Amino acid sequence: MLSLTFIRENAEAVRTAAAQKNAAVDVDRLLELDGEVRSLKSRIDELRRQRNEISASFKTADPADRPALGAKAKAFGAEAAEAEAALAEKSEALNGLLLRVPNIPWDGAPVGPDESANVVIRTEGTPRQFDFEPRDHVALLEMNDWADLGRITQVAGSRQYCLKGRLALLEQALMFHAQQKLAADGFTLMTVPALARPQAFVATGHFPGHEEEAYEVPKDELYLAGTGEIALTSLHSGEILDAAQLPILYAGYSPCFRREAGSAGRDVRGLLRVHQFLKLEQYIICEDDPEISAGWHARLLANAEGLLQDLEIPYQVVETSTGDMGLGKFRMNDIESWVPTLGKYRETHSCSTLHDWQARRANLRWRDGERKVRFVHTLNNTALASPRILVPLLENHQEADGRVRLPKALQGLMGGEYL
Repeated sequence: MLSLTFIRENAEAVRTAAAQKNAAVDVDRLLELDGEVRSLKSRIDELRRQRNEISASFKTADPADRPALGAKAKAFGAEAAEAEAALAEKSEALNGLLLRVPNIPWDGAPVGPDESANVVIRTEGTPRQFDFEPRDHVALLEMNDWADLGRITQVAGSRQYCLKGRLALLEQALMFHAQQKLAADGFTLMTVPALARPQAFVATGHFPGHEEEAYEVPKDELYLAGTGEIALTSLHSGEILDAAQLPILYAGYSPCFRREAGSAGRDVRGLLRVHQFLKLEQYIICEDDPEISAGWHARLLANAEGLLQDLEIPYQVVETSTGDMGLGKFRMNDIESWVPTLGKYRETHSCSTLHDWQARRANLRWRDGERKVRFVHTLNNTALASPRILVPLLENHQEADGRVRLPKALQGLMGGEYL
């Protein structure tokens, strides 16, 4: 969230950001509630002061005056209680609006309503020119008996998958390769749970507003997370970190779950859009310095690109528009990998800087060199998500006979040149 002080002083910028990000938040009503809350707090403080003065003077007052003083103190107390009830109601409404206020996007973000306004800023690698008709990834799966996409629907319904044999092994090899790369780059590997409490989703900005995308476990008051970012953001919630502890670099590995609400009819075939997947998430907590967090953004993006280069997959880097980046993002870059049979690039990675927007929600702070307590900056980026990454990997490296040649970076882990 943004601070109330910032919103008061930059109301027009907040209104502009809300419009650019398609955020349904009434900034005028928020400011009105803010004024009412501050007024009620002042009134309550004044009533308590007056009641305390009466209490302090009660013992020394003339006995004849004590009944009147007692009645007056009681009236002040009743009025304060009434004001406190109103304050609780107004504060709850104010906090509800605050949770829907978007972050201010950086000046370089393309302004537009959705992904149609995204801008390609760099293309790496050249799409392969096949001398045969390439098969799509589903055909390759079926031809090589690498998955069971039919029977598994009897068990778990649509948008599910079941990898088999060498492809199941490849999925693990991919994740291990990515984990090794990040560990060598100074990231602490973390296995995090998929289950989290609602407050953890609020801390990242997934709630309120995207509850329909998460699977709920109501009996236990838990939800299944769609990214390790949810657990990692709340891991240090409520703590004040020392400057010496920063930056914190985590590589969170977890099973992830998404209901894919609102995506009916999209990518229903194969592995592009499924309900359960594995994900290795880069996550950084750093000082609240825009230049420092910009440097980490570049580092996260470079790591993701390095992994795609290891996999020998052509890709493009996209500057995400205001309408496509989400409420909390200051800056967001997608990486889209080339899928030959679709004849286009598809998103496989997403890199985000959120400044202190998440940290305020998670109450995640640090103490600077002057002993001042400040909110940190947070960043996250997909290192690798499977099975989606298998789609461009299989299709780009297929041979005419249906075999798939492995990138050199994986051949040692898989014990051969071919899958």
